[in-house]
Amino acid sequence: MLSVSIQSFSYDSKTILKDIDFELKQGNHLAVLGESGCGKSTLLHLVYGLLHLENGTILWEEEKLKGPNHTLIAGESFMKLVAQDLNVMPFTTVRENIADHLPRLHAEEEAERVDTLLKVVDLEAFANRKVKKLSGGQKQRVALAKALAKAPKLLLLDEPFSSIDTFRKNKLRRRLFRYLKEENISCITATHDAEEALSFSDELLLLKKGTMERFGKPEAIYNSLETEYQAGFFGDVTVLPPDVISSEKRIFLPHQLMISPEKETKIEVKVENSFFKGSHYLIEAIYKGNPIFFNHPETIKKNKIVYLSEK
Repeated sequence: MLSVSIQSFSYDSKTILKDIDFELKQGNHLAVLGESGCGKSTLLHLVYGLLHLENGTILWEEEKLKGPNHTLIAGESFMKLVAQDLNVMPFTTVRENIADHLPRLHAEEEAERVDTLLKVVDLEAFANRKVKKLSGGQKQRVALAKALAKAPKLLLLDEPFSSIDTFRKNKLRRRLFRYLKEENISCITATHDAEEALSFSDELLLLKKGTMERFGKPEAIYNSLETEYQAGFFGDVTVLPPDVISSEKRIFLPHQLMISPEKETKIEVKVENSFFKGSHYLIEAIYKGNPIFFNHPETIKKNKIVYLSEK
C-alpha cells in the first residue's frame, strides 16, 4: 500500500535522511525507533506531504504522492498526522474537537462514532469539558481521537504517548492499536520507546543518523542484535572484548547472562551495584575493567566475586 524510497533529503546543506527504503502493507503498523535528532519526525512529514522530496519517491497504492510543491494544501487527505504540536481547539469541548471535521450529514451515526473514539482514548468522562482545562496527556488523547474521526487509511504518530502517564499509556496503547487493526488502518509511529515498538508493531525500522540501521520483524531484530547501538534501545548493554572465550567482540543484554558455578565459566566479575527492578535486580559488575550487566532474582553485596555464563 505504501512504498517509500528516499535517496536523500536535506535541510539547506545538511543531510537529514539517506537511503531509506521500505514498504508498509494495508493494516500493518510500522514503528520507527531511533534516538533524538535521527530523522524520525522528518520521515513522517515527508510521507504526509508537508515537506518536498526531491531525491526519491513516495507511492500510495502505486501512485506517486506529489508533495507540497504541487498541492494547494499540504498533507494528503487520506492520511492523518498527529504531530508533537497538537492540533486541538482549546475553547471547544472534547466532543466538539473530535467531531470537528465530520460532514454533519448523519447526526446519529456521527455521534456514535464520536462515542466510540471517546472510549478508545478513555475520555468518556471528559466529553463535555473544554480542551483548555485538560492536562497535556489528555490533550494528546483528544488529538488522537480527532485524527481518527474521518477514518484515515494511514495514521502517522509522532511520539504520541510522550505526555501520558505510564498506567494510562499502557491501557491506551492496547486500545488504540487494537482499534487500528479492527479498522484495517495502517500506522507509522515515530518513537524512542523500545517496549512500545516491540509490543505493538508488525515491522520495525531502526534509524541511525538518518539512515536505515535495521528493518524487519521486531522479533527477528531483537533476537539478532548486531551492534551496541542496536542493543542500546532494549536495555543496558554489555560489550565483552575479544578474549580466550571468543575471538570476536560479543554483545549481551542483561537477560542473556546468568550466574554459574566457577568451574563452568571464565567470566569472573566483581559486583558494583544492585538495582531493584520489581520482578528482579539488575546487577552492575566489572569484568576486566569493563562494565557488565545481568539480571538476578536477589540483590548481591558490593565487591562480591561471581561467575557468569551465557543463557
